[in-house]
Amino acid sequence: MATVAKNMICLWYDGDAEDAAGFYAATFPGSSLDAVHRAPGDFPSGKEGDVLTVLFTVMGIPCLGLNGGPAFKHSEAFSFQVATDDQAETDRYWNAIVGNGGEAGSCGWCKDKWGVSWQITPRALTEAIGDGDPAVAKRAFDAMMTMGKIDIAVIEAARHG
Repeated sequence: MATVAKNMICLWYDGDAEDAAGFYAATFPGSSLDAVHRAPGDFPSGKEGDVLTVLFTVMGIPCLGLNGGPAFKHSEAFSFQVATDDQAETDRYWNAIVGNGGEAGSCGWCKDKWGVSWQITPRALTEAIGDGDPAVAKRAFDAMMTMGKIDIAVIEAARHG
């Protein structure tokens, strides 16, 4: 049996927590589907034997997927922010999420097909926006505001004027 973390993120799903956890485990390094627990009896959104909870890890972060039914939906109020090292890594994660039934957003944000929000954020963007020169930071920020998936070359060009 998997060891349960003292504190973890609980994500509500409408019956497909195991599918989501499997996708995350296959997509992100340091991720795994750790345990599947079936309901010992009927519950409001399912029957005895249905997958009730799934323990999984997303890039080292312990999570619990709860198949709670359709009552609650994910929102941008919660997101996973993934810091990427280069354009290939940025493209790989963005394309995996959006290409698997997800939805592209603005400024590096996207949603997976289960409605969980992700920020695919190149370190180059974070560094540029945090530049000590306000003019440099503003140029990078303005460039980011025009993007869906972040293009590091465009951020670097804006940073360097």
